[in-house]
Amino acid sequence: MTHPESAFDIGILGAPFDTAVSYRPGARFGPRAIRAGSSRQTSFRGFNPRANLNPYTSWAKIVDCGDIPITPFDNGLALRQMSEAFKELGNRAPTAEKLASSTSYLHKPKLLTLGGDHSIALPALRALKQIYQQPIAVVHFDAHLDTWHPAKYPSAWIDPEDPSTQSFFNHGSMFWFAATEGLIANGSSVHAGLRTRLSGDDAEDYADDSQQGWVQISTDDIDDMGVKGIIQSIMDRVGTETPVYLSIDIDVIDPGMAPGTGTPEPGGWTTRELIRILRGIEGLNVVGADIVEVSPAYDGAAETTALAAAQVAYEVLTSIVRKGLMEQAKGPKGHNRDEL
Repeated sequence: MTHPESAFDIGILGAPFDTAVSYRPGARFGPRAIRAGSSRQTSFRGFNPRANLNPYTSWAKIVDCGDIPITPFDNGLALRQMSEAFKELGNRAPTAEKLASSTSYLHKPKLLTLGGDHSIALPALRALKQIYQQPIAVVHFDAHLDTWHPAKYPSAWIDPEDPSTQSFFNHGSMFWFAATEGLIANGSSVHAGLRTRLSGDDAEDYADDSQQGWVQISTDDIDDMGVKGIIQSIMDRVGTETPVYLSIDIDVIDPGMAPGTGTPEPGGWTTRELIRILRGIEGLNVVGADIVEVSPAYDGAAETTALAAAQVAYEVLTSIVRKGLMEQAKGPKGHNRDEL
């Protein structure tokens, strides 16, 4: 990360930040835990049978860029540090070999960020909008909405007299900020895996969320729609052309399978269901992704949450690499090369 001349196609980036959480801290150690959980992921045993490729030996140069140096003492400074890191790395040139490619998907490197709490999505989206010069669709896997106005939190936590106060920046309101800043493609974004409690005495939170342009897929929907139905709903909503930020809060998985997270909600999807859905949406135009809210202090001795997050990272990497191969096969203008 400290060598600006280094080129890569996919960068793994740690964001050890958790001072914007509303409940249990500890996600600052998430990048370390996910890397440990990925110890068995090696290039010589990395072939993914479902995709018929090894993401570590295909076209993409994958580099672990290390962790962003983030202060734990000042969230305003931390937000700036993360924003600068995402912008610098996201504007890097891809590998020299790929610069000659006429396939637009390969012209910008992709960042997979290991959190950290979920607030890291805000600086990532700010950077992506600047890089791609347009709002970004978000496919958000989470038990929670994360689109709450900061005033929805207890008044003792915020300064209502100053809406610019740093206390408004938290891991449940970053998509509210992103929507108000025009970072998110309104009408093309999806929540999946929701089972959150709401504020107040009615479903006003859902109405506010819909006004921001989100479609809500609850955890329970999988019982009626099945995995294929969830996949189809996401693909119908987002499509394959719009740039997408894939944001995966590990608490979308049931805490019985992924207990190491800061805001656990019982009744979630299984690890297998999440992975099947991620495989099914690999046609999305993913330009950035995160895996957040892994808090190893609450994990068990078997490190099941970190292992689940590492497997999710492997599947996301596989899908990005496979998408690149598919785009290469289409040729310079979206045509199949056999037709040129």
